[in-house]
Amino acid sequence: MAAPEPAWQPEAPPLTTPWTDQVGPDNALPEYPRPQLTRERWLNLNGLWDYTGGDNATEQILVPYPPESGLSGVQRHDDQMLYERTFDVPADWSGQRLILHFGAVDQRAEVSVNGKQVAVHEGGYTAFSADITDAVEPGAPQQLTVAVSDGNETQPYPVGKQRNDPGGILYTGASGIWQTVWLEPVAPSHITGLDITPDLTGFGITADAAADNGEQVEVAVRDAEGNEATRTSGPAGEPVRVDVPQPHLWTPDDPYLYDLTVRLLGADGAVLDEVGSYTGLRTTGLVNDEQGRPRMALNGKIVFQHGPLDQGYWPDGIYTAPTDEALRFDLDKTKELGFNMVRKHVKVEPARWYYWADRLGLMVWQDMPSLPIDLAIPPEDSPPPTEEMKANYRTEWVDIIDQLRSSTSIVAWVPFNEGWGEFDTAEITDLTRRTDPTRLINPSSGVNCCYSLPDSGAGDIYDDHTYVGPGAPTVIDGRAIVDGEYGGLGLAEEGHLWPGEPSAYEMTESREQLTQRYGEVSDELARIIGANGLSAAIYTQTTDVENEVNGFLTYDRQIMKPDVASVRAHNTAAIEAGSR
Repeated sequence: MAAPEPAWQPEAPPLTTPWTDQVGPDNALPEYPRPQLTRERWLNLNGLWDYTGGDNATEQILVPYPPESGLSGVQRHDDQMLYERTFDVPADWSGQRLILHFGAVDQRAEVSVNGKQVAVHEGGYTAFSADITDAVEPGAPQQLTVAVSDGNETQPYPVGKQRNDPGGILYTGASGIWQTVWLEPVAPSHITGLDITPDLTGFGITADAAADNGEQVEVAVRDAEGNEATRTSGPAGEPVRVDVPQPHLWTPDDPYLYDLTVRLLGADGAVLDEVGSYTGLRTTGLVNDEQGRPRMALNGKIVFQHGPLDQGYWPDGIYTAPTDEALRFDLDKTKELGFNMVRKHVKVEPARWYYWADRLGLMVWQDMPSLPIDLAIPPEDSPPPTEEMKANYRTEWVDIIDQLRSSTSIVAWVPFNEGWGEFDTAEITDLTRRTDPTRLINPSSGVNCCYSLPDSGAGDIYDDHTYVGPGAPTVIDGRAIVDGEYGGLGLAEEGHLWPGEPSAYEMTESREQLTQRYGEVSDELARIIGANGLSAAIYTQTTDVENEVNGFLTYDRQIMKPDVASVRAHNTAAIEAGSR
C-alpha cells in the first residue's frame, strides 16, 4: 500500500506573530471581504490549492498567502505561477449569474474556468471580477485555473517596496494571489458597484447595475442604533442625493457610521437585488487659520493630522495579514498611541483594512505604490519610467481611487513618494483631481528630498521629509505644509529581529531612551506646529519591517517598544497644538 501524501504544513517564517498558529486550511481569512457591498450568499475559495511554480513539482499552497510567505507553505518566489482547484456550485444557486472575485493578484493573472478564459488582469493592487456563468458545466466539479506572472521590479508595473533582492528600506516581494478569492450568485439584474460621496448633511450615492431597463434604486439609511433615519429612491446608474436628518458627523474621536440597505427595483417595483453598505458623514479640505496660513481641515475645522507610516508587512504573511484580528491590531495600537490618522505607505490594503480604519476612527492618507526604481543609482543618473510603465501607473492609480473612493477614512491621495518613479507630476495631480475631486492631493511626499522632481506647485499639500527631524517647512503658497515623514528612532529587540543587520535613522539603546527621544522630538514638533502652521506629521513607523527596527512595535508584533502613556501624551499634545 502506498504511503498517504503528507498533509499540508506551513513553512516556519523567520519570525512568528501571535496569529501565525491560528492559520490553517479551514480558516484562511474566512470573513466576508467586501464590507461596503455585502450579500448574504457567497462561497469563500480561500484554502488549499494546487500550485506549480516555475520548474518545481506541483505542491499545495494556502491561498491567499503569497508564495514567498511561510503561511503559504511554499516560502519562495517564482516568476511564473499556476494555481488550480475545483469547486462545486451550491445547488440552491440555480438560475443565478455566478461572479468570481479576486481581491488582488500580483502582477499579471489569466483566469480560466473549465478551460475557458474568463479574465485577464494586470496590476497587483486592484480587485477584479468575472461572470463565469457560461463557463460552468452542470453536474460536475468546476476546474478553476489562475496563471500568474510576477517579476517584481523587473516588470513595468507599480511594485511599492517589493524587491527580488530585499534589504534596507526595500522588502520581500509578495507574488500571486494575496487577497481573498470568492464566488457569489447574483440575479441577472444586479448591483455591480456603489459610489458613495459624503458631506456634512448626507451623501450622494450611485448604484451601478448590470442591466439598463429603467431600474430604480432605493436607499434606506439606519443610524448606529439600528433605527431608520431616511429612505430615498432614484434611477440606477445615476447619482442619488440622500439627505440625513440631524446628521451625526464622522471624526476620529467619534467615528459614527450609518448602515445602508440598497435595493435594485424593477419597473413593477419588485426587488431584483439587495446589498448592504455603510458610510460616514465628513468632508476634507483646506481652510486658513487666524494668521492666514492654509491648514488641513476635517468637516470644515482645523484638525492636526498625526499618525505613523504604516507599511502593511508581516513576517509570516508578507503582504497578507495572517488573520482579520491581526489586520485590525496595528490600527488598534495606532489609536492606543494617541494618533488620529495613518499614512498607508506605497501599498493598497484589502477592503477590510479600510473598514477597520472607518470603524475605529483613523484618517488615512493613501499612497500609490511606486514604480520600480534602483536606489543604488544616484538621483541624477536615475532613468525616467518608460512609456509602458507610465501607462500602467495611470491605469492602476485610477482603478485604486475608484476602488477606495467610498472609504470614509481616506482624506488624502498621495501619487508619488520621494520621486520613486515620478513623472508628469502636475498632470498626475490633475488626473487624480478629475478622478476624485472631493479629497486633498499630496502630489509628491518628500518633495524636498531624494529622487523627487522639482516642486511642481501642484496639489493641496507641500510635503517635507526630514530624518530624524522633525522638518520645519514654511508656507510658500496656498498649499498646506506637512511633515510627510520624520522620526525613524530605532531599537533592536533581541529575539524579535529579522535575519540581517538592524537599521534605523537613529538607534537608541533601551526602551527608556527610545521613549525619552520620542518625547524630545515630539516637543520640537509641537513648537514647529505653532511657529510654522504645520498641518500634519507622519512618524516612521508603526512596526519594524524586516531589517528596519524603527517601529513602535517589533516586526512580530510581540513587543511595544516605547512607553505607551508617554507617547500618547505627546501625540495628544501635538494634535491639540495644531487643532486650535
